[in-house]
Amino acid sequence: MAKLQEAAVAQITEICDRHKDDKTPLMMILSDIQNEYGYIPLEVQELVSKKTGISVAEIYGVVTFYSFFSLTPKGKYVVGCCLGTACYVKGAQNVIDKFQELLGVKPGETTEDGLFTLDALRCIGACGIAPAVSINGRVYPKVKVDQVPEIIKELKEEAAKA
Repeated sequence: MAKLQEAAVAQITEICDRHKDDKTPLMMILSDIQNEYGYIPLEVQELVSKKTGISVAEIYGVVTFYSFFSLTPKGKYVVGCCLGTACYVKGAQNVIDKFQELLGVKPGETTEDGLFTLDALRCIGACGIAPAVSINGRVYPKVKVDQVPEIIKELKEEAAKA
């Protein structure tokens, strides 16, 4: 197992202990870890396995099955372009293509500066405002290709202020 920092081990142990009496604790444990650290690398999965007795294979299966979980760090801004039927029909593929072009990453990748992660989503339940883009939980309605540069610019300006 790779070496985790002492504070991370303590935090993950506390998360595991918090859910030890749950009937099926794995999803809650992984969700809390994802919320705390932004991703769940193999060394964290190994620690969870040691603390819960759940095999690493089962934990890895859950982490890779559910799109909410990530094995790698995500960017400061997670740009999720919905490619569900309604969004796709209204031009979502062109929108995600423009994000790819301007950010220089494919879906599932993070920009080198760690600022943006681009995700292709199947459906975010925003069919009435298609094509929709979700950025860190904020939904942008009826996004057009020519709006993409401005969205990226605004997020970069916001990040520079922080």
